[in-house]
Amino acid sequence: MSGILIAGTSSDAGKSLFVTGLCRAARRRGIAVAPFKAQNMSNNSMVCLDGSEIGRAQYLQAQAAGVAPSSLLNPVLLKPGTDRRSFIVLRGQPAGTLEAGEYSTSRTHLAEAAYAAYEELAGQFDLIICEGAGSPAEINLRTGDYTNMGLARRFGLPTVLVGDIDRGGVLAAIYGTWGLLDEADRALLAGYVINKFRGDQSILDPGLEEITARTGLRNFGVLPFLHGVWVDGEDALEVGRWKHDGEPGAGDDLTVAVIRLPRISNATDVDALAQEPGVRVDVTVDPVVVAGADLVVLPGSRSTLDDLAWLRETGLAEALTRRVGEGRPVLGICGGFQMLARTIDDEVEGRGAATGLGLLPVDVRFRADKVLGRPEGEWRGHRVTGYTIHHGRPTVDPGHEDFLDGVRVGAAWGTMWHGSLESNEFRRAWLAEVARSAGSPWRPRDGGTGFGALREQMIETLADAIEAHTDVDALLGLAAIAPRRHPS
Repeated sequence: MSGILIAGTSSDAGKSLFVTGLCRAARRRGIAVAPFKAQNMSNNSMVCLDGSEIGRAQYLQAQAAGVAPSSLLNPVLLKPGTDRRSFIVLRGQPAGTLEAGEYSTSRTHLAEAAYAAYEELAGQFDLIICEGAGSPAEINLRTGDYTNMGLARRFGLPTVLVGDIDRGGVLAAIYGTWGLLDEADRALLAGYVINKFRGDQSILDPGLEEITARTGLRNFGVLPFLHGVWVDGEDALEVGRWKHDGEPGAGDDLTVAVIRLPRISNATDVDALAQEPGVRVDVTVDPVVVAGADLVVLPGSRSTLDDLAWLRETGLAEALTRRVGEGRPVLGICGGFQMLARTIDDEVEGRGAATGLGLLPVDVRFRADKVLGRPEGEWRGHRVTGYTIHHGRPTVDPGHEDFLDGVRVGAAWGTMWHGSLESNEFRRAWLAEVARSAGSPWRPRDGGTGFGALREQMIETLADAIEAHTDVDALLGLAAIAPRRHPS
């Protein structure tokens, strides 16, 4: 078996995107490659065609590698429900909860499932490019670790660190990571990559030379800051990253406010809105911004009742109610849809019941079995695809307009489908309807890039940058690969 581990000096250092680009670079060389993340902690997930649930980042990496996404690529997914409890998804299916106090002591069965998945993948592909989780320098979690150096030790994986220079302190982060590891773990460290660099590299080079001299770690390259590459993030820090790449707004912009819930889930639902020409998307917790936008999106939640209570505490619930009363559009997606309902009975995730915002004629009851699916349908003649991940079952009063396994009443729209806004014709037609009802002059523009094509462009941009600025052959050469033709 041949594999390498891409670890980070911190969360959000760029591991996911680096693995994505490196998978594409390997594929270009005819290497049969697959991505792998033993354990992902994220509320951004996707449903594979086989009905399994995995992290969005691994789904994107599978596209880059040209392989069918499955739970083998992300055998353990932890979905935080509170600050002290995560819901376990094991090989794509619900498997109980993990309490904070159990994190370093009660994961043996998860580790064995992850190792078994890696071994199965290794029997099918020439190369496995593994993504670590968080940072291997979290030595308080080293006991029981199977995502970073525990995985590397198990399978003898050479390990490359990715450090984010944009947040500052990258030299200390690399040196500190090397210094904190014990000798056996440190022996697997092969080198590092600097991510998100801006400016004159000659100023940085002396520092990198000193780090290499002190640690013996090889510098595999320095990646520039890549504007316009932001799809399918897994970390809460990444919500709304595309806002840094937008052009100044024009007078005919359609303004969209996405409420950043404390337990936001599948925030990637709004990515397709952000790339639509003339649509300006802001992620916010400000009731004033919510009041002023043409459209408000209430996204998914991993703790619907808690986030509903938070809406009321912050004044956002009142702003939403006022908007709908004034005939100004609000879209609720999955958990957000459930919050717009009359009642929510949740003895699964929230273990309680509450009165919803009452903006839609819907009652929601949670059930222990999870709905995982890839639905297809249409809205006013436009084909729509999506995916569903939920325990809540909405019951809608008859006599209202259906909307993607949900309902529309006046200015309030609710759907259980994630990912529907990635359907290009539907998105543009629906936004045109929203603009008309909001009194906005925005209309869809001809010739816009479809979201699927944009995602593919970003993968290519990543791979091109990695080819140009890092030593790809040396990186791939860390694993003893005997290439064969990549499966078509």
